[in-house]
Amino acid sequence: MLEAIAELRSQIEADTAAIASATDAEAFRLKHLVRKGTIAGLFDRLREVPKEQKREVGQALNELRTAAETAFAEAETRFATPESAVPSHPRADVTLPGRTLYHGHEHPLMQAKARMEEIFTRMGFSIASGPDIEDDYHNFEALNFPPDHPARDMQDTFFVESGDRADVLLRTHTSPVQIRVMQSQKPPIRCIMPGRVYRNEAITARAGAEFYQVEGLYIDKGVTMAQLKGTVCEFARAYYGADVNLRFRTSFFPFTEPSAELDITCFLCKGDGCRICKESGWLEILGCGMVHPNVLRNCGIDPEIYSGYAFGMGIERTLMLKIGLNDLRLLYENDIRLLEQF
Repeated sequence: MLEAIAELRSQIEADTAAIASATDAEAFRLKHLVRKGTIAGLFDRLREVPKEQKREVGQALNELRTAAETAFAEAETRFATPESAVPSHPRADVTLPGRTLYHGHEHPLMQAKARMEEIFTRMGFSIASGPDIEDDYHNFEALNFPPDHPARDMQDTFFVESGDRADVLLRTHTSPVQIRVMQSQKPPIRCIMPGRVYRNEAITARAGAEFYQVEGLYIDKGVTMAQLKGTVCEFARAYYGADVNLRFRTSFFPFTEPSAELDITCFLCKGDGCRICKESGWLEILGCGMVHPNVLRNCGIDPEIYSGYAFGMGIERTLMLKIGLNDLRLLYENDIRLLEQF
């Protein structure tokens, strides 16, 4: 065994003298110093050595291993790359293609909402807001809805469980904000009420269970239908363009009298008639009218002294007409092909 150690020592000395690079040093380590190396192989044979020689043989093996480890450490230091030669930052590959930087922006619905707010605030309207969860009084009763009006039915309204109360619901329009404003402020009042509303309806290309509305209210002495017409027509021209064709139609809403709807020329057929406009050539963008005297009384405003008008529109619908979109659901699918156009 001592002869085998002497032979390996001679081989290690020869291999040490032959180390001329970092690669040679790594080869030396793999040959002699790893678990399956030559030195470990001799340690495995130590069990074959007679008991009386084990002390001497073990000492010789330890000296050999120490000498080999020292030789490898010296070679590793000698051929190590100087720290100053290692770049502190990875070198840029100038052949790689450039990276596209994508800039985020507001959703088209929020852009449309901001545009509407800009138009109306320029006309002198302020912005009011209210809770999404309402009660029957503010959502229906104060707005002159009869007790048997179909909008009170479960098929149109999401009712909310609230203890013993059966009159709590998700607002079906932003008109409750009008009631709260009229109850908390004295005329003159001129404000708009943008916000999300909820209706228990099937989701289709033209309707959703939740959507955005913008409503407006103006209360003062001597307010007329002509002022209402001028306001909504000015909005339509500012939003759709000065050359848009407009049409007023009589309508009915419980909270206004008289009531009307404002139409614009169909964006698809340009007035010739198609399935989108139901062959009429026109599309409705908003409802409006003079505030009903009963609504004024419910809010503590004397209809003999004050009058006013109100209007309301869905933001999704007005945006669809503006951009020529035929399916409301596309606005909520987060399809980048649509969103990146705005």
